[in-house]
Amino acid sequence: MKTDDLISALAADRERSGSGIAGAMWGALAAGMIVSLAVFLLTLGIRSDVTAALQTWRFDVKLVISVVAVVAAVVDCIRSIRPETRNAAPLSVVAVGLLVVAVVIELASMPPSDWPSRVIGTNGMMCLLSIPVLSIAPLAALLWALRSGAPASPARAGAAIGVLAAACGAALYATHCSDDSPLFVATWYLLAAVPVIGLGAVLGSRLLKW
Repeated sequence: MKTDDLISALAADRERSGSGIAGAMWGALAAGMIVSLAVFLLTLGIRSDVTAALQTWRFDVKLVISVVAVVAAVVDCIRSIRPETRNAAPLSVVAVGLLVVAVVIELASMPPSDWPSRVIGTNGMMCLLSIPVLSIAPLAALLWALRSGAPASPARAGAAIGVLAAACGAALYATHCSDDSPLFVATWYLLAAVPVIGLGAVLGSRLLKW
């Protein structure tokens, strides 16, 4: 059987069982997020000034970008575990695009002398630690649940799962972090996501192989 025929056959089979894979993904995501939420509430918790923060555009934009990142990553995750979506462009770039726009607005709204302090913030190291920790449970649950998928590239699918896990961890941490500048988010949140995505790619290349 030719490779293209095999992929087509797998795609047809996955189309029939797609609801099962999607159901497994949602179940794993829910289970992982329950664990992460428990860890978050026990160790960090929502920032005490959240009501006042909601009145500022920087905090609101941070939350919107976090939600968009999670939604886009869910779609990318579903697409990545199907053999017929080999070259689909990741929707997660939408969240990155929104972040870039927010960064441009931030740079235009303040003098250059303030840029370094906005980038550094006060919670950089906490961010680098917290987001990966909050991503562990969703990453593990999703990798385990989606072993029945047939991705064209197991490593790429694992990376997509890592993006989703990191987005979930970042969304939780965003409600605790007092550094709301897009410059801070673009620097530290993305850096914190890198090891999660990398781990997802490495584990996915092994666990999602078919």
